[in-house]
Amino acid sequence: MNFKRIGPYRLFFTSNDLDEPAHIHVERDGMVAKFWLSPIQLSKSARFAAHELAKMERVVRENHSAIMEAWNDFLRRRN
Repeated sequence: MNFKRIGPYRLFFTSNDLDEPAHIHVERDGMVAKFWLSPIQLSKSARFAAHELAKMERVVRENHSAIMEAWNDFLRRRN
């Protein structure tokens, strides 16, 4: 489920990993990073430079409340 597009990044959730703790996927140009939401930290990434991962983490931090609300709504709709 798409959450939001912020600048070049698409933030989204997927239904195939709902057994994991709260997290968000961040995609740009076919590359994806995954961030845990509590506490906020990088879970994994593919081919992103460190400076871009730092930008992504900042986006996640700045939108954390809205992301968590969307995550909880997403879980409710899936169950």
